[in-house]
Amino acid sequence: MHRRDPPLPVFDLRKLDTPGEGSCADIERLGRVCSEWGTFYLRHHGIEEDTIEALEKLSREFFSWQLERKLGLRMELGGRAWRGYFPPGGELTSGQPDDKEGLYFGTELKEDHPLVVAKTPLHGRNLFPDLEGFSARVLAHMNALVEVGQRLLRAIARSLGLPEQTFEERFTADPLVLFRIFYYPVATGDAEWGVGAHSDYGLLTLLWQDSSGGLQVRAKDGRWIDVPPVPNALVCNLGDMMERITGGRFHSITHRVVGQRDRSRIAMPLFLDPNYHAKLAPFRDLMRVTENVGERSARLDGASVHAFEGTYGEYLLQKVGRVFPALRDVVLD
Repeated sequence: MHRRDPPLPVFDLRKLDTPGEGSCADIERLGRVCSEWGTFYLRHHGIEEDTIEALEKLSREFFSWQLERKLGLRMELGGRAWRGYFPPGGELTSGQPDDKEGLYFGTELKEDHPLVVAKTPLHGRNLFPDLEGFSARVLAHMNALVEVGQRLLRAIARSLGLPEQTFEERFTADPLVLFRIFYYPVATGDAEWGVGAHSDYGLLTLLWQDSSGGLQVRAKDGRWIDVPPVPNALVCNLGDMMERITGGRFHSITHRVVGQRDRSRIAMPLFLDPNYHAKLAPFRDLMRVTENVGERSARLDGASVHAFEGTYGEYLLQKVGRVFPALRDVVLD
């Protein structure tokens, strides 16, 4: 049987890491893909598949619990940290309930951490299911993904002709890290979308998905393209802030999840975002080549990522209130 090539470009992180002439072609290609697509597969990232599969198994065990038991970790109990469990239909995309449930995690901070003492939204402790090994696996996986993301951002900086430490120096020395585990049940009735069309808010998303499929991205010509799982590969999506700080040179990808009629789906994205207090001004180094690029992605809410003024935290909180209206007052208080 002929094996189909992946529908999106595939990169080897080991090659992107390698300085010198040998990696120049890969770095140049990375820049083109970030501009033309804003999404790609990443292989040889160093995270073993069996460790991810172990976390998937624990996650499926949690989602098999009765709803009442899962609600013992409901997000309202996470308060301003915006952590915990949300039930089916509890998250909105473009104002419509998603056909999924999930767990929200972030960087684990103790109560005496300055950001927690200052009551900074989206910072604090996680709410973990009482499953042996779950919390340790989540935190270890998050740390590994953050390192992968920082390595990839160094390569992206090089593709822009910038020093490789540019993102860390300006935005991600202390990033806002958000990790999700989503469970999509078998689609029934009129359910069409596991999650509706949207773009991610931050810089970079690193996604592991199980073998079920369902992810689609929208090409520049408007076509929806399937993004099936590729063994041992992460799907990397550029977010709104990447488009903003490159002045539109790079592309924030619009994507969605189609409901599956024959099996459930687990997806685990990590969002590597700018520091909560960072101001996302475009790279002045790039203005000479991006000043006329403008908006690359048609915003579903009609808002421009270039017109926004303020910090990343302020931008993100605007979005939080739309995704979880019931939590708006808790998080924004």
